[in-house]
Amino acid sequence: MSALLHAPPVGTRIIDVVSVQSQVVYGSVGNSIAVPVLQALGLQVAPVPTVVFGNTPHYPTMHGAPLPLDWFEGLLEDLEAREVVTRARHLLVGYLGSPAQGLALAAWLDRMRVRNPALRMQIDPVIGDHDTGIYTDPALVPVWRDHLLPRAHGLTPNHFELEQLCGRSLRTLDDCAQAAAGLLGPVTEWVVVTSAAPETCPPGVVQVLAVSAQGWETFEHPAVAHAVKGTGDMFAALVGGRMMTGAALGDAVRRACDDVVAVLRHVQAQGWQELALPREIGRRLG
Repeated sequence: MSALLHAPPVGTRIIDVVSVQSQVVYGSVGNSIAVPVLQALGLQVAPVPTVVFGNTPHYPTMHGAPLPLDWFEGLLEDLEAREVVTRARHLLVGYLGSPAQGLALAAWLDRMRVRNPALRMQIDPVIGDHDTGIYTDPALVPVWRDHLLPRAHGLTPNHFELEQLCGRSLRTLDDCAQAAAGLLGPVTEWVVVTSAAPETCPPGVVQVLAVSAQGWETFEHPAVAHAVKGTGDMFAALVGGRMMTGAALGDAVRRACDDVVAVLRHVQAQGWQELALPREIGRRLG
């Protein structure tokens, strides 16, 4: 029996996406929404938690903590030892629990790209928003900007996070487009800005801006009045997942906007306080 328990597996299960972000017991943020979205798109996912919380902080109680650095590094090392990343295609990075996690992740990615140069990273640089300000460790901003962004093929900041990354206030869509274009580089191919230019946005509309070396394109979708958390995490997973399954950037963004609105309307109609992926929408994604 002991020999059977310790026998190595015959083969390595193919994982498409390694998703590094938060995990909650109750709610749908971070990996708790990204994983079901990616699976609905037919992708195999290895979720790596950066924090484990009972729920999001807007509830009266919350328990849990960021993963200790040695745990976090150990999870990444286990993926390396299982040779998961030698065949994975996509690394999705969201909420980080500490600056040290971000630095460790950047170093790990460099090692993995020696073994798998085709591995692409998409970052959703969770920093904060206009209504809350910075709600993560402020020391994460330079980690995102200086260590993870230069290694990322794409990123999905909201308007506030784009301002933090570029270090200046932005008002118009043209401001946002120029700032996002300034983040493109030898590795970074595209930037998608959610809730772009809210000060100049028409009433009842949310603007999303997609910027690449080919130029920029604006998408609009209806604003759904519902204060659920995790829509940005869902959107990032949808964009990355759609592109992995063959969609061009513009089509991936357009479909992600439609899917997020459909989910929000369903959640609103049900009177729920958290995101959920209903069966009909899960079938639509697939």
